[in-house]
Amino acid sequence: MLIIRKATPKDAEAVASYLLLAMEDIVYKFIGEKQSEKAKEFMLYFAKKENNQYSYQNCWVALHEGEVVCAVNVYDGARLEGLREDVKAYIKEKFGKEFNPENESEAGEWYIDTLGVDERFQGRGIGSEVLRFLIDKYVHKEGQTLGLLVDDDNPKAKKLYLKLGFKSVGKKTLVGKNMEHLQIKI
Repeated sequence: MLIIRKATPKDAEAVASYLLLAMEDIVYKFIGEKQSEKAKEFMLYFAKKENNQYSYQNCWVALHEGEVVCAVNVYDGARLEGLREDVKAYIKEKFGKEFNPENESEAGEWYIDTLGVDERFQGRGIGSEVLRFLIDKYVHKEGQTLGLLVDDDNPKAKKLYLKLGFKSVGKKTLVGKNMEHLQIKI
């Protein structure tokens, strides 16, 4: 049985690992280097910290037999700029580059930034179950709009999102990648 709960500080290592699994190439673009150790360091630094885009505070985790096997990063899209401030400062300080990516979310939606499932558990429906949980919580119980971006090069993921009830609301670009913006609402 899968248990889904808010992440805690103790989950930071797993959160960082699964978020990175889902967005490694994007983190490389953020930091301007294709080095897995630096990307891991980046994600772990932010997963442990509070009040930033990738903080454990903005994550839910799924546990299988007591082990965290999935992490999903969700936050209020209206807070994106504030949550990104520490990320911008860190990249400038550690990597000497300006960080001003496109806004991937917006006010009026709770944004699913990243969802990653342990490679040993992929293909078992865990990601789908977590998405159904989020839809129930944010859309059905709280009456919110839930949004996400899907890479144009990932038709399998897009098919899943559409099957779950998400609808296309436009196109966006994130660090040079063409993405489709999907949302689900009541």
